[in-house]
Amino acid sequence: MNNTDEEKEELFEILTQVKDVDEQIYCLITQIFRMENIQDCLGFLSDNGNQRHFEKYILQGQNQTQIEKEKKCYIVRNNIIQITDAIKKIKDHHFNKQDYSSKEFSKQRQYLIKRIKDQKQIIEFLKFLIHLTAQDDQLIQLGSNSLNLLVEMKVDLKEQTFEKMRIKNTSLIGANFARCNLSESQFENVDISGMNLNGAQLFNCKWRNIQIHEINKLDGHTWQVNSVCFSPDGFTLASGSEDMSIRLWDFKTGQEKGKLNGHTNHVYSVCFSPDGTTLASCSKDKSIRLWDVKTKKKKAKLNGHSNSVWSVCFSPNGTILASCSNDKSILLWDVKSGQQQTKFDGHSSWVYSVCFSPDGKTLASGSKDKSIRLWDVEKGQQNAKLDGHNGIVCSVCFSPDGSTLASGSEDKSIRLWDVKTRQQKAKLDGHSNWVFSLCISPDGSTLASGSKDNSIRLWDTEKGQSKGKIDGHRGPVQSVCFSPKGTILSSGGGDQSIYLWDVMTGQQNAKLDGHSGTVCSVCFSPDGSTLVSGSEDKAISFWDVKTGQKKGKIDGHSGTVSSVCFSPDGSILASGSRDKSIRLWDVKTRQQNAKLDGLSGSISSLCFSPDGSTLVSGSEDKVISLWDVMTGQQNAKLHGHSGTVCSLCFSPDGSTLASGSRDKSIRLWDANTGEQKGKLNGHTHYIYSICFTPDSTTLASCSQDKSIRLWDVKTGQQMAQLDGHSCSVNSVCFSPDGTTLTSGSDDKSIRLWDVKTGLQKAKLDGHDGSVLSVCFSPNGTTLASSSIDKSIRLWDIKKEDQILLTDKRYEDILTKFKTTMFKNNYLSQGLFFPIFLVSNIISSLLISQQPIFQAQGTLILKGEFFNNQGIDLRQLFKSKGSCILEIQIEVPKQSNQKYIIS
Repeated sequence: MNNTDEEKEELFEILTQVKDVDEQIYCLITQIFRMENIQDCLGFLSDNGNQRHFEKYILQGQNQTQIEKEKKCYIVRNNIIQITDAIKKIKDHHFNKQDYSSKEFSKQRQYLIKRIKDQKQIIEFLKFLIHLTAQDDQLIQLGSNSLNLLVEMKVDLKEQTFEKMRIKNTSLIGANFARCNLSESQFENVDISGMNLNGAQLFNCKWRNIQIHEINKLDGHTWQVNSVCFSPDGFTLASGSEDMSIRLWDFKTGQEKGKLNGHTNHVYSVCFSPDGTTLASCSKDKSIRLWDVKTKKKKAKLNGHSNSVWSVCFSPNGTILASCSNDKSILLWDVKSGQQQTKFDGHSSWVYSVCFSPDGKTLASGSKDKSIRLWDVEKGQQNAKLDGHNGIVCSVCFSPDGSTLASGSEDKSIRLWDVKTRQQKAKLDGHSNWVFSLCISPDGSTLASGSKDNSIRLWDTEKGQSKGKIDGHRGPVQSVCFSPKGTILSSGGGDQSIYLWDVMTGQQNAKLDGHSGTVCSVCFSPDGSTLVSGSEDKAISFWDVKTGQKKGKIDGHSGTVSSVCFSPDGSILASGSRDKSIRLWDVKTRQQNAKLDGLSGSISSLCFSPDGSTLVSGSEDKVISLWDVMTGQQNAKLHGHSGTVCSLCFSPDGSTLASGSRDKSIRLWDANTGEQKGKLNGHTHYIYSICFTPDSTTLASCSQDKSIRLWDVKTGQQMAQLDGHSCSVNSVCFSPDGTTLTSGSDDKSIRLWDVKTGLQKAKLDGHDGSVLSVCFSPNGTTLASSSIDKSIRLWDIKKEDQILLTDKRYEDILTKFKTTMFKNNYLSQGLFFPIFLVSNIISSLLISQQPIFQAQGTLILKGEFFNNQGIDLRQLFKSKGSCILEIQIEVPKQSNQKYIIS
C-alpha cells in the first residue's frame, strides 16, 4: 500500500471512531462551549472534571433512577472519550493543516466521500467540527475541510444555523445555504462560486479574499455575444453582439463604460487598433465602422462588401484594416483615409476569419470552403493554401512569434500549422462541436479555444496537449481573447454573457451531475420525495427533492424525452420520446416493464387516469391514444385535432379527458366512451399545456399567444384571461388546494396567480432560458421548474412569509423594512430610497450541470464582502436580488431609528 492509500485509510479509520456516538451530544457540547466561551475545545474535553460537567447538564431536571443515571453517565463519558480521541488524532492529520479541496487531495477526497456518504453519524460529526471553528483557532482548517466534504456529498445544509463559523482555504462551489443563518461568519480564501444563498442571513460577516467566478460575468447584452477584444492597455474590454450594439467595459470593476449604437444588424467582430484609440466593428449589415474609443463616437463607415462582414483585424502598425465577408472576398483598408486598398479573391465560399502575422507581412484567412489561405500583404497575392480540415474553418490565429498558425473548424478539431513549411504540426481533439474562436496567449505558451459545445479549452502550444477545460457558459462560446498580460481570458457566447477567467486558477473543477441537454419535463412522485426529469440528452433522471442528489438515471430512449409521468400509486413511471415510443418503468427497480409502439409521431404528452388503469398519450400524428397499463395494449384512438396534441389531462374525478393542440383548440372527451363532449375556442395560437382544478370544475390553458385562460368545464365558457407573460406560455399547473395557478414561459419567468381573483401573486425569476415545465409537489409546498438552460429549480412556496431571525433587534429592522419603508409618506417628505422588491418565494434548490451563484432575498447587514482582487461583492449580491440593509440607531429614548436601504 502506498502513502496515499495509507493516508486515505487512516483518515477513514479516525472518522469511524465516532460511528456509535449519540448525535444529540454534539448539540450539548456546542452549547456548553458557547456559554463557557471555550477556546481550547480539545483541552476542555480532555479534562475529566469537565466530563462530569457534561453529565450534570444531561441529568439536570430529569426524574430517573440511580441505575438509569449511571447508565446514561456511562454512555456520555464513553461518547466524550470517542469524540476527544477522534479530534486528537485528526488534529495532527493533514486534514487539519492543508486545503483538502485542492487537486492534490482529489483521490483521497473521492475515496473518503465514497466510504462515508451514507454514514449519518460521521456526517453529524463533520457538522460538529464546523461549529467548533467558531470557538477554537486551532480547528479552523479542520472544520473548513469538513464543510467542503459535506458540500461535495450534497448533504442537506438548508435552513440551518452556522453563526460565527470561521472557514478558510477551501472550496464551497455549489454549496446550498438557502435560508441559513450565516451571521458573523468569517470566510478567508474561500471559493463561493455557484453557492445558493437565497433567503440567507448575512449580518456582520467578514468575507475576505473570496473567489467567485460570477463576479467576472458581465451582463448587459440582450442577445448572443459574438466577439470580445481587450484594449492594448488591458483596461477596457469591447464586446459585439447580435443585439446590434457594441459595449465597452471597465475591466477592473466590470461596469459598462459605454454603448456604441449604429449598426443595423448583428455585430460579428470587434477589434482595437494597436494604440487603443480606435475600435473597428463589422456587421451583418454589410458595413465596417471605426469608433473613437475616448469619445465613443463613430469616426468612419467603410462600405465595400456586398454581404455580411464576419471579421476585422488591424495590422500590427495600425495603418491597415483587413475584413472578410460572405461575398467570398477579403478587403484591405487604409485606416487613415478609409479607402479600400486591396481586394483578395480566391476563396470559393464565405470567409469567416482573418488575422495578420506579427510582422504584418502575411494575412491568414479561414473559409467555409474548408481551406486556410496565406496572403502576401505587400504584393496583394496568395502565398499558400492549407488543406486538412474537413469542415468550415471558423477561426485563424498567429502565435506571437509568427511561426505557428492555429485554426479551428466545424470538424471539431484545432490544427497547428508551421507557417514556414506550410505543414500541419499537430491536431488537437477534445471539443465535441464546432470550434468557433481561437486566441494564443501573449507569451505563446497557451492556446484558448471556444466551442459550440459551451466549453473553453486551454492547450499547450508546444506539446499540443490539453491543459484544462473551463465550463461556465450556458450557450456556445463564440469568442475568446487573452488580456495583454495573458493572465485573464475573456469569453463571450450564446448565453448573452461575457466571462472573465483567471488563466491560472479560473477553471471550474467542480460540477454538479445533471442533464447535458434542455430539460423538457418534470414530475413529482405521489409522495413528493422524488422528482423525475426528462431531457434532450435522452435520459430520465431521479432526484431526491430534499437534497437535490441524483438518485438514479434511466437510459433507453433514442430521442429526446419530452414527457414523464408517475402513476397515481407511484409504482410506475411513463416516459414519452421523440423516438415515437412510450416506455413504462418500474420505479423501484428502474427496469423497463413495457415499450408501447405503433405511433407515427413523436410523443408530446402523457397522462395517467386517476385510477391508474389507463395511460393516454398525445403525439405529432394528431392522435390521442388510450393504453391499458397492465397489458400495454392500445385500447382506443381519439381523432379530432388537426395539429400536434401538446397536452393531455384527466379531470380528478376521472370523468373527462382534456386535450390541447397546435390547432389552437381544446377538446373535452368523455373518459368512458371516448366521445367528444366539447370544443373550447379562444386562443389565437398553439396550446401548450392544460390542467384541471382539484374539484374538476375549472380548466386552465396556456398558449403561444402569451395568455393563460380559465374555462368552466361544465358550460365550456371562458371564465378569465390572465395576461402578464411577455412571451409564449409553455406550462400551467394548479396547486393541490386549487387556489393558486403557476405558469412557466419563454420570458424565463414563473408566475403565481390567484385563481379566485385572476391577479398575479408573485413572479419568480432565476432561470436563464425558457421555462418549459412547472409542477407542484403533492403537498403544495414545493414547486419544480425545468428550463432550456438545462437546469431544474425547486421553489419553496410554504415559507412565503417566514424568515427566521435570532436577534430581536433584527426582527424590528425587518418589520420596519417590510412595512414602514414602503409607505408613500416617505416619498411625500422628499426622501428617496432606491428600493428593489424581493419575492419572498425563493428558489431553495437548483439542479444544474454547472453551479450558479444565487442570492435572491439574502439579507445583508454591515460586514465585509471582498474578493481576491479587492472588489466589494455586495454589488453582485444586490444584482442577484439581495437586500443590503444598513442601520444607524439614534437616541434610544426617542425610539427613533434611521434606515438606509441600498
